Amino acid sequence: MSMISRIRGGVFIGLACCAMALPAHAEKADAALAGPLTLVVGYAPGGAADTVARAYAEQLRKDGAGAVIVENRPGASGRIALNYVKDSKPDGRTMYLVPSPLLTIFPLTYKAPGYDAEKDLRAVATLVDIPTAIVTGASQPFDGMKSYVEWAKKNPSSVTSLGVATLGSSGHLGILAVNESQNMKIEPVAYRGASPMLIDVASGVVSIGWDAVASMMPLYQAGKIKFLGVSGAKRLDALPEVKTLAEQGFPEFKAATSFYGIVVPSKTPDNTVAVLETAFLKASGAPELQTQLAAKGLVMAPAKGADMAQRAREELASWRPVVERTGIVMD
Repeated sequence: MSMISRIRGGVFIGLACCAMALPAHAEKADAALAGPLTLVVGYAPGGAADTVARAYAEQLRKDGAGAVIVENRPGASGRIALNYVKDSKPDGRTMYLVPSPLLTIFPLTYKAPGYDAEKDLRAVATLVDIPTAIVTGASQPFDGMKSYVEWAKKNPSSVTSLGVATLGSSGHLGILAVNESQNMKIEPVAYRGASPMLIDVASGVVSIGWDAVASMMPLYQAGKIKFLGVSGAKRLDALPEVKTLAEQGFPEFKAATSFYGIVVPSKTPDNTVAVLETAFLKASGAPELQTQLAAKGLVMAPAKGADMAQRAREELASWRPVVERTGIVMD
């Protein structure tokens, strides 16, 4: 018996709409999800998104879902993959591991993002929170964000650039705010994924880089990069010795912890979305997956699709004044 079949009965009991509980609807959901599922990632292999996607794909397989294929479609800061998924057949078999900035910041920063997050997508579940960080090469002469800013001011001719995998992200907005408050000009440089960006950070091509902590852990553990500070209001259990950026006097990054969630095309049927939601929430409870992702610097934050949609709306509202103040507009 498939995982979808086993969880089918339990999915619909707790839903507000009683119609979803009908066996006929459950059977249609099972039929729609027959065969391999595709989980699309908008970045190159090796980064945080890819790590999360492959961990969940393996856990879903262990739970009986069958083959879950992770498909990387990098480019345009994740928008190529998003547009691919939104235009795919709404049968629940093609999903997107969406980084929250595409829901909470891009609608504000891009003139024409190519999608309407509210109309084109349906939230399935939140999976993890994504603490982010600023890192530099291990041989660089600064050991924290404060010392980096002091160094950059004393060495204006040196490379003062921030590598990012996503333009228009909270990291991009944060560095623009730092430029404003510190009277600096740190230039954001866009990459097609965290892995190539971090290679350039480690070699000094760019002086610092910003992305998810999970993307940075392999090179950090290999001694190639060092952390200058992490986002959020408190230090991470995985990196207790690394100060938050806020602790160092840079509150611009306090709200730079985003999340990964699952979305599908907007016309995906309710009962199909419900089956997917329960499957991902069940996978989130697996101790092995939790341990694996925590070691990468990710924080488990499973939540239902309705809660994910509400969180996205609230974060969109909170970022609006920041975007208006910095004046960032992306083509």
